[in-house]
Formats: sequence, C-alpha cells, structure tokens
Amino acid sequence: MLEVSPQVCRCPAMASTKGEAVMIKRVAIVFGFILALGCCFIAQPVCFAQTVVIAMESPPTSMDPHSENDNPTMGILSNVFDGLMQREKTEGKDVPALAERYEHPDPLTWKFNLRKGVKFHNGNPFTAADVKYTFERLRNPEVSEYVYTGDTIASIETPDDFTVVVKTKYPAPWFIGILHRIFIMNKESTESRPKGEIETAPIGTGAYKAVEFDKGSHLKLEANPDYWEGEPPIKTVEMKFISDLADRFVALVGGSAELLNSLPVEGIDLAKQDKAVDLQSHPGRTAIYLVVSNRPGTPTADVRVRKAMYMAINEDEIIKKVLLGQASAAAQMLDPLTLGYNPDITRLPYNPQEASRLLKEAGFEKGFEITLAGPSDRYVMGVQICEAVAKDLAKVGIKVKLDIKPKAVFLTEVRENKQDFYLGGWLEGTYSGARTFFRYVHTIDKEKGYGGWNGSQSSDKDIDELLEKTLQITNEAEYAKTLQEANKMIMERIRLIPLHYEMDLYAVRKNSGIQFTPRPDQWIVLKEISKH
Repeated sequence: MLEVSPQVCRCPAMASTKGEAVMIKRVAIVFGFILALGCCFIAQPVCFAQTVVIAMESPPTSMDPHSENDNPTMGILSNVFDGLMQREKTEGKDVPALAERYEHPDPLTWKFNLRKGVKFHNGNPFTAADVKYTFERLRNPEVSEYVYTGDTIASIETPDDFTVVVKTKYPAPWFIGILHRIFIMNKESTESRPKGEIETAPIGTGAYKAVEFDKGSHLKLEANPDYWEGEPPIKTVEMKFISDLADRFVALVGGSAELLNSLPVEGIDLAKQDKAVDLQSHPGRTAIYLVVSNRPGTPTADVRVRKAMYMAINEDEIIKKVLLGQASAAAQMLDPLTLGYNPDITRLPYNPQEASRLLKEAGFEKGFEITLAGPSDRYVMGVQICEAVAKDLAKVGIKVKLDIKPKAVFLTEVRENKQDFYLGGWLEGTYSGARTFFRYVHTIDKEKGYGGWNGSQSSDKDIDELLEKTLQITNEAEYAKTLQEANKMIMERIRLIPLHYEMDLYAVRKNSGIQFTPRPDQWIVLKEISKH
C-alpha cells in the first residue's frame, strides 16, 4: 500500500540558496572541501539493499498521468505506467508495449491487439475495458491535459477483452506517435477512488510500483516482480526531489545520490575535477526560443521588426558565455528527430547593423520599449538568457523591461494570453511537428482545441490552412513534406526567434556500479538501468 506522508529514512535536509551566483560559490566551497579530504567523503547509507538513489530536479506535478503532460512528470510516471506503445531508448522509435501489435487499415481506423497476462499493481487484470476507459477519460478537461487527443477520437470498440478498435474523426497520422505518453489507467480502481488519492497513489502496469510519495521530498519505488517484460534489475529506487542546483550537485559529490539529472552547467568544470564522477551528456531535443507576437497594434506586428530583433541577438555569445558551450544554435522550433524538421531552414546571422537598418525602415529608428517575460525556474540559465537578450536588443535601440517570475505564474499568464514577448521552450514528445504547430502556432480556436499555447495571440491564416490540410493527408511522405513547408513558412514569418537546443547533462558516481545511458526524451526509465 502506498504511503503518502510519512518521512521514512530521509537523508539530512540541505540548506537552500538564493541566487545562482551564491550557488556557484557554495558548490565551489563544498567541492573544494571534498577535494581537500582526498575525496574520502563517506556516502550516506541507503535505506534498502539494492537501492539506487537519484537526485531529481523536481517532483511530478501530479501522479495522475492524464492531469499533466509536462515532460519531467511524464518521465517519472513512465516507470509506474505503460502506454499501448513505448519509445526505444536510442532514436525514440515507436515499439509495442501494452499493445503487442497494431493495424492501420484505413485513414480513420487503428486496431490494437493487446498483450495478455498483464496485471495492474493492485492485481486487477489489464483488458480492453481499461484502454477504452482511458481514452474516454482524455476528453474530460477536469482531469485531462489531453483533451485535444481525446476529442480526436470518434468511437472506441472492444470486440473482446484483448482487442480495441479506435476510429478518429479525421485522419490523424500523429495518433500512434502519442500513445507512449497516454498511460493506461485501471478502470475499476480509478472510478472507485477519490481524486486526491489518484493524484498521489498511482496504480499502473509499469515496471515499478510506487510505495511512498512525499511531493516535497521523495518518491520510493519497488520493482514489479510480475512485469510483462520481466522483473527489472534494480529492486528499489528512491528519487529525491532537490530543486536547488547546488544541493543537487552536493548530494552527488557527497555520496547521498548515485545519479543526478539536470546537472547545472555551472557545475561541469567542478565535477570534472572529481575522478569519482562520470559526466554524461546527450544532444538535447528541447528548443529554447523567444515568442514574439505579430498581433496588430504592436511594434512587432511588422515582420521587419521581428527580423531585426532576431538579427540583433548574439546567440553564439549566449552559448559561449551564459551556457558555457553546453548548447547548440537552433534555426527552428523542431529538433532533427521530429517529423517536420526542415534541414533547409538556416539561422539568420547576427548582424546588429542590419537590425538597425530594418528598424529604421519599419519606422522605429529610435527603437521602442517592450517587456520580455520569462520563468525563473524552468529553463537552463533562463534568467541569464533573458538578461543577455535584453542587453543585445538595447544596442539597437530596443529598451527591454524584464518580467521574470516563477514558472507556475508565468505559464498561467501565457495560457491566459497576457504576454506578447516571452522566453519559451519545447520538446515534442510525440516526435511529430503537427502537434507542436497546432498547439503553439495555429490561431487560437478554443472550439477545436487549436492554439492552446499560442500565448502571444499571433495569427497567420495561410499557415492555419496549411496545417489543417495535413489532417486530410494519408500518404506519409506527403504528410512529412507538408509539415516541412509549414515549418518554413513559420520561420520566414519569424513567428518565433530560435535560440538554441539545450544539452542534456547527467552525472553518475563511478563507484556506484550504475550503467546508465541518456535518452533523447530526457526520461529516466529505470528498467533500462542496471547496477553491477
């Protein structure tokens, strides 16, 4: 039975810090102390035999797999739940999970043959009824962030306990690509439990069972001995939620954690000095960019102004000095593994002289004032990136007022369309640019569920028409080509200013015996980790 509140076997609390400059100094001091001791820091004893302890940046927003779709939450929940499909760990290709196989006999029909003998953590058998219930639950906005996906479904038939036939309202080639994120819930236990329990005590079919969850501290997981792929090699896992960058780093160096996700770029050089720490990096899929509105009545409604802003930003300098080289310049919102990525799109050069000329041509020779919003706690060095952008824009006469706030407040304001110019970031979990463009670029259409994250209220009718055209395309090659065309139009209109792709950074204690390979989706999938 899952315990939610007791504080069992907690490691000593670590002091918090204020400001990243203080954090860097603290890390340096603590790290220097460890080196002075000859790296003889005694690791904290773990609570269970064969336990792996992971220092995580943040807890899941909720343990209800449909109530949130942010990537860190989905990554954690992927250990407790399964989808009909899953993504393999190297290139993110779709492979079967709870569905042994599927057929796509016509543009509207998806037939799934389910895996037999699978059980939920409460002992209930997995059947087609659970799949039907899950897909129907997606439509409920009170519990689901996947309403768009749920509303795409026209009907769900279950001819027998291990067959599901889904018909969509229109051709949806992307549908199969999202199923690794649509985690299947047990119909009986979900219907019979209160909302609060569902959000804290998950019951899935996954490789691990949640046995203790304290959102402010940790999540303890135990291997599922009856898992359909076989019992995972690591028997017990504790995820410690340590939001402070310095504390997370110190947990690894000090030995109270063996694996660290979201290693701060500021700690790289320091970590390299510790021979017991193995740094691992993976080219990230998360694109960081600036959303800039083309809404009439704003200075940025003129594409020449947006182009000037783009060319005034010295992204190479941001990567070198702010991110310490741990990023790669981006020319578009999609990453190379995502359908619709267009290799023909090139980044505009840094050219402040041309930027000034464009501003003068657009009638803003003396510049203008604008507010740049951003979260204080979401993207790698996000605050410093905003500051660097502000300084670059000031050089061409654009006076920037920074509006930095916690991500919970910031994201709410974006959803409420209160910002015209803001720092954004996105990793496309379905590997299809269609979902990205319909959510972030399409004109806001609440009835159809389009433009839900188009916070700047930008609009281009011809881009909308091209995107909607993809809904009727059944040929895969044509579909991909059309998405690339839409991508090119989006970047030619400078609907956003691309900055860079983040580098995914991890650290492992060498003496821990952990075998870990970073995934392209940033998820830490425990069944893929072994310990010798």
